[in-house]
Amino acid sequence: QDRLVESGGGSVQAGGSLRLSCVGSGFTFSNYAMGWYRQALGKEREFVARLHWDNVTTFYGDSVKGRFTVSRDNAKNTVYLQMNNLKPEDTAIYRCQAHRPQNRGGQTYWGRGTQVTVSS
Repeated sequence: QDRLVESGGGSVQAGGSLRLSCVGSGFTFSNYAMGWYRQALGKEREFVARLHWDNVTTFYGDSVKGRFTVSRDNAKNTVYLQMNNLKPEDTAIYRCQAHRPQNRGGQTYWGRGTQVTVSS
């Protein structure tokens, strides 16, 4: 069963924008921190953004800070990633993550990913 399903990826020109969505199911969405990671071909997975379950506390990777914004709508079990001023180096598969520590009764789920391609 897919716990997380991403959408919204595509191909854009440098300087353009995309909005990614990730819908969760099968777990208590509001109890989980939601994050975004990306992995470019031949490179290691990179942290992009995370939003705590409180819908206030956010974290961003240095490479996307000031350009990307993460938000969530618990009523829709959805986390978003608004990506502005995209650069070719943003090209990667973007994966959604839901996380809650095991000692609090949770675990980590990963989506399959959505491709983002930015051309110069």
